[in-house]
Amino acid sequence: MLRKHAKKKARPVEAIEPPSTAEAVIVVASVTLVVAILDVVSQSPVWLLGLLVFLPGSASALCTVRQTKFVFAWTELVVIVTLLVRHGEGRPLLDRILMILLTLVLGAASVYACHRRISREQEMLRLRSTAAAMQRHILRPLPMLTDDVLVNGLYEPVQEDRLVGGDIYDVVESPWGTRVLIGDVQGKGLPAVGAAFAVIGAFRATAHHEPTLTALVDALDASVVRHNSYAAKTGDDERFVTALILNIDAGAEAQAINCGHILPQVLQEASVTTPVLTSGVPLGLADLATEPVTVDWFVFPPGATVLLTTDGLTETRADDGAFYPLTERLTERVAQPAPLSPTDLPRALYDDARAFAGDDEQHDDVAVLTLRRSPNR
Repeated sequence: MLRKHAKKKARPVEAIEPPSTAEAVIVVASVTLVVAILDVVSQSPVWLLGLLVFLPGSASALCTVRQTKFVFAWTELVVIVTLLVRHGEGRPLLDRILMILLTLVLGAASVYACHRRISREQEMLRLRSTAAAMQRHILRPLPMLTDDVLVNGLYEPVQEDRLVGGDIYDVVESPWGTRVLIGDVQGKGLPAVGAAFAVIGAFRATAHHEPTLTALVDALDASVVRHNSYAAKTGDDERFVTALILNIDAGAEAQAINCGHILPQVLQEASVTTPVLTSGVPLGLADLATEPVTVDWFVFPPGATVLLTTDGLTETRADDGAFYPLTERLTERVAQPAPLSPTDLPRALYDDARAFAGDDEQHDDVAVLTLRRSPNR
């Protein structure tokens, strides 16, 4: 049975925190004081217009409905007292009435705008909470621990506020060992999610009862074909999925089938090696293959770490067009006197790739996994 290595709470989805009542009162008092000083200096009520516009309008954008009502009531009170007491004489009654009515209209509009803003924020909060819950069920939270490996990593979609994307991964503890999937759907962001769901669902459904990796890959390919058939009927684009599927048991070697994906990297002590794997066609394109699916083996000794990634990392480009040198950067890191742990390595590589690109904009989905075999296995 798959076990979580550590209890990590999902990052909560929160609404914008409004100012406290004390902060709101301080701002209102400060603005009122400034307007009063300007009123005394200029001997003109024109500064009240700034109070009318600034306070209720700002409150509607930042505060709660109750706080906005308080600001509205306070502004109305200040305007009425100023117009009737301080500037009551010598000013036409109609002007004073119009300014009081203007205060009422602006204040009521501010309260209504605040109510609409909070309603939209609550709706967005519900949608984001739903999306976050869906992601936690579709992509299992990391880290994960099985009898064979400890899996760490990160997942950074490029679109939709980094909740869902086209890169996929999963880990299943089967009777024949731990099976690991990492894949990359053609395209990125939400348009690629349908094919991603199809592959993950098929992997979870078949990894437990298919004794061979070849049968498992055949099931994954069939799931993409079915998805493409449905997509063609609905007018959506057909897609393929590059994938790497591993089977890790108690032996010193791991099985792998490469469906057009990036090769794994094996980190052991101060060395980095890239296993030689047969590159097959991506999932969904099996009918185009000239050779049957074959299983490769590579050395994965106790204490070693396997790094899996998608092309969102390896195809990161610098300003001069150079691709991110993953193997070179890995070699530098494992050769350090205090190399990074498998837990910290995915985030370090991701941050290094962003620095290598020289900008803050992420151009593709990124998934990075580390598989650490127990030294006692």
